Amino acid sequence: MNIDTLEKMLAKGNDSAMLRFGLGKAYLDNKKPDEAITHLQHCVEQDPDYSAAWNLLGKAHLQLGDKASAEIVWQSGLDVAVRKGDKQTEKEITVFLKKLKK
Repeated sequence: MNIDTLEKMLAKGNDSAMLRFGLGKAYLDNKKPDEAITHLQHCVEQDPDYSAAWNLLGKAHLQLGDKASAEIVWQSGLDVAVRKGDKQTEKEITVFLKKLKK
């Protein structure tokens, strides 16, 4: 779905973690990290266990050049991924954190 369709769904009151994740990913894919952060932050507030959202939120902060926030977000996401057994997200975040510290 495109951003306009997702935004219309949100405007109609269909707010959910999944919708916010979709919007965050769409904005991130369109190189609009500020908007992505807004929606991904709402996503993890609605569902703190959404490890993939933590991952994208870290990427959005990194796109803005905010390495400190990216590290904090990714560490939170790593904690969630480990606790949930989300091995794929755990691996991705671990790689991102290692690259960030180089």
